[in-house]
Amino acid sequence: MLEIENKTTHFLKHNANPLLHLSGERERMQHSLPSPPSAPPLTSFLRDQSKATRSVVIATLFFSFLFLLSLSSTSSSHSIPSQPDPFLFPSRPTFPSKIPSYRPPPSIAYLISGSSGESNRLLRLLLATYHPKNQYLLHLDSSAPQAERDRLALTVQSVPLFRAAQNVNVIGKADFSYQSGSSTISSTLHGASILLKLSKNWDWFISLNAADYPLVSQDDLLHILSYLPKELNFVNHTSYIGWKESSKLKRLIVDPGLFLSAKSAMFYVSQKRELPKAFRLFSGSTFFILSRSFIEYSILGTDNLPRTLLMYLSNTPYSLPNYFPTILCNSHQFNKTIINDNLLYVAFDKSSKENRTLNSTEFDAMIESGAIFASHFRFDDPVLERIDAEILNRSPGNVVPGGWCLGEPGNSTCSVWGDADVLRPGPGSRRLEKHLVELLSDGKFRSRQCILE
Repeated sequence: MLEIENKTTHFLKHNANPLLHLSGERERMQHSLPSPPSAPPLTSFLRDQSKATRSVVIATLFFSFLFLLSLSSTSSSHSIPSQPDPFLFPSRPTFPSKIPSYRPPPSIAYLISGSSGESNRLLRLLLATYHPKNQYLLHLDSSAPQAERDRLALTVQSVPLFRAAQNVNVIGKADFSYQSGSSTISSTLHGASILLKLSKNWDWFISLNAADYPLVSQDDLLHILSYLPKELNFVNHTSYIGWKESSKLKRLIVDPGLFLSAKSAMFYVSQKRELPKAFRLFSGSTFFILSRSFIEYSILGTDNLPRTLLMYLSNTPYSLPNYFPTILCNSHQFNKTIINDNLLYVAFDKSSKENRTLNSTEFDAMIESGAIFASHFRFDDPVLERIDAEILNRSPGNVVPGGWCLGEPGNSTCSVWGDADVLRPGPGSRRLEKHLVELLSDGKFRSRQCILE
């Protein structure tokens, strides 16, 4: 052992760094070898070019990476928050099972539709019906230029309250909607399907057009609806098919709104068809309040009746008033959920047998009717100003103040907001309550459900 240690010590003394010693020997051997011949000029040029190309590519990739980072940071700083404003929708504590859980007010999904030049009317109707609990989908049909649709979307996006609640959307790809055809059914179902996808929390669906206007605040409406079963559907309907209605239903048309990209005249077919035997036809109105469960049944349900009826009515003029009443009354699941009143005030002209345009002379009658909406109004009719001032307490360019508005009274009442579940019902809720009590008392509504005449 001692001999091995002495030899190791002797080796390390004369070779303090064996690696350096070996590398020195390798260098002497390399110097003693003949040097390789120099590269030809072309090869040297290509090698220099390759190095320059790599440098350019690396530099380009580096600056591109920096550019993408700047874009992502810019977009993230201006993007809409992924969650609604917590002041409008605060989280609520859970209670023990023995204590009744908190039941928030219901929510309504509104489809608000208009045509070319009606974007301002849609915005006014949006402000008059707005509540953070609800969902709103605005639709300018294909008769409106895309520039008008873009301006509408930008206007909606510019309102801080709408951005905070994240509950107002605009349809980008518009539909044609011929009132005299069947494309109105397609447009309505399209809007309803989008609203189903946008939110899982709404309870009723209401389709409005630019000529409609509310007669109660949303606090009034949501307060009363919170006491009603969410399965109820408010739809005018009758099975009576007179000669005029029969003649209309037997006629055949081809609605160009279903297959043409430009507005065109309706095609009428000379032949007529018999009324269906597989189901009973009902007629009603283009205004309705439909439950979410019924909308899901009509769009997503496994029962084929909604699709069968859709195919049948696709060649029927003015078919929207027939679609939903016929489905409701031919469905065993929903024919007991229908109320034969759509809560819409209209003025019927007996001489022309058509609904006439409303004005100030109808103000007292429409308010006392207990209806929640009225139709039809002219654009900027003075009666709308009166409804805003006396019924809705709405100032121009602002939403209707509700229990969620925490600002000082005046134009800035809703510039500061709180919990959207807080409702402040007013006289409109008492008028609506009185009307519904009359509808539902003594089983009257049962005797008017889907009567076969």
